[in-house]
Amino acid sequence: MKKVIALMSVIGLLAFTNLNNVMAQSDKPDTAAQTEQVTDDSTAAPAAEAAPAATATDEEAEAKSFHEVLKEKYIQGGAGWMTPVLLCLILGMALVIERIIYLNMSTTNVNKLLEGIEDNVKKGDYNAAKELCRDTRGPVASIFYQGLDRVNEGLENVEKAVTSYGGVQMARLENNLTWIALFIALAPSFGFLGTVIGMVQAFDDIEKAGDISPTVVAGGMKVALLTTVFGLIVAIILQIFYNYLLTKIESLVAQMEDGSISFMDILVKNKK
Repeated sequence: MKKVIALMSVIGLLAFTNLNNVMAQSDKPDTAAQTEQVTDDSTAAPAAEAAPAATATDEEAEAKSFHEVLKEKYIQGGAGWMTPVLLCLILGMALVIERIIYLNMSTTNVNKLLEGIEDNVKKGDYNAAKELCRDTRGPVASIFYQGLDRVNEGLENVEKAVTSYGGVQMARLENNLTWIALFIALAPSFGFLGTVIGMVQAFDDIEKAGDISPTVVAGGMKVALLTTVFGLIVAIILQIFYNYLLTKIESLVAQMEDGSISFMDILVKNKK
């Protein structure tokens, strides 16, 4: 959990500094309006000079980066509904990064570990085999250590220890996956909720105006649908990482099961 808190704090700090930049960017249209007013007042300027200025502004509009467009759409969608979606992305990605680090650290070269254990077991040096498992990171080594610690109690107890501790390690591998699944469900839910409320507000504007203006309807619909778009994007991103984590866990579980079978075979062959 310390890793999760650290990652969340760093990512959250970066996200909220970007939000401050977003709010600062929202003040720029005022200066743009002033420049447009100055150009309108200069009626004496020839049309030949006005045309290049218009093309320059068009090129600047086309030259907007994806990051700037994203910030603009974030403002249009409304911070009240876009912020929960952003928090789902931040918290979900923090948990995803923590799980990726943990699962990568849990990967073990099982064949090499089994060879070392077999060499020590053949010599009858179970303490050296336990030391090898203690120095090797990963759930497979921990399972083997629990089995070696009960060798003197009989192979039946060893098998029970390997099976029970294997279940514990599987639960540790699947830790925090339920929270990631929760954020996958929450992100589009917040988006749909923002869209519905935005639609209600758009109809309120139409009612106040007393006329169905295409500008009012299109503007309200666009703003309302932005929250759904962002919510679906967040859910898709987290879902991709979630499926990757499930695949990684399945691979580790298969590795644990195969390794446990080979481990018990080594103990049966070298039973005295």
